[in-house]
Amino acid sequence: MAGFSWYLSEGFQVIIEKSKEAKCSLQDVQLRFLCPDDLEEVRSLCRDWFPIEYPQSWYEDITSSERFFALAAIYKTQIIGLIVAEIKPYLKLNAEDRGILSRWFASKDTLVAYILSLGVVRSYRRSGVATMLLDVLMNHLAGPVAQLPHEHRVKAIFLHVLTTNNEAIHFYEKRRFRLHSFLPYYYSIKGHCRDGFTYVYYVNGGHAPWGIYDYVKYVARAAWSGGGLYPWLWRKLRTALTIAWHR
Repeated sequence: MAGFSWYLSEGFQVIIEKSKEAKCSLQDVQLRFLCPDDLEEVRSLCRDWFPIEYPQSWYEDITSSERFFALAAIYKTQIIGLIVAEIKPYLKLNAEDRGILSRWFASKDTLVAYILSLGVVRSYRRSGVATMLLDVLMNHLAGPVAQLPHEHRVKAIFLHVLTTNNEAIHFYEKRRFRLHSFLPYYYSIKGHCRDGFTYVYYVNGGHAPWGIYDYVKYVARAAWSGGGLYPWLWRKLRTALTIAWHR
């Protein structure tokens, strides 16, 4: 990811459009978290980017609550892009999202990150700004150094996207997000029902629910990594015989 500098201070994905040339250099883009003073500017941007009207409380939350990872890309004092993700317990997800993780992770300690919004000002799209914002979120949640308070408890990063938003779908698939499920009539836009997809990126050892093939593959990998299949089977058999003998 290109260099950048820091200074203090239910979701749709923007359609990413092509532009002939980059309007800014990432070296000149600064990153900071949203603050309450950004509310009006963020609301104006979201009205331009997204096909629904968010309530006032939503803007108040993302610009002030620590529950959200709300990061802005700043160029010449203006917000040209932002990403908003909510970090929350897996057990508190809606029913349609519970299946993104295996039951092995059904614990109060397991967290997930839900990307509510990722948007870039039209004239700065295709400049790498969206990728920069997404990379920072992913590194924060799954980087080599644990980031408090989430540490490495986040096992999945997921989002919902309109099935017709081909540019956004291509953007996430290029970054190894996997299509998880189809959500018929998930969105209501201007009185019309629209279908959606769920896309997931697994981090920190998280994975989707397994089938028989996945379990067989896991056992085989564990056996070979332990020095070969036969030694592994012999160790298991020896353990079983020892238990039976002492009984």
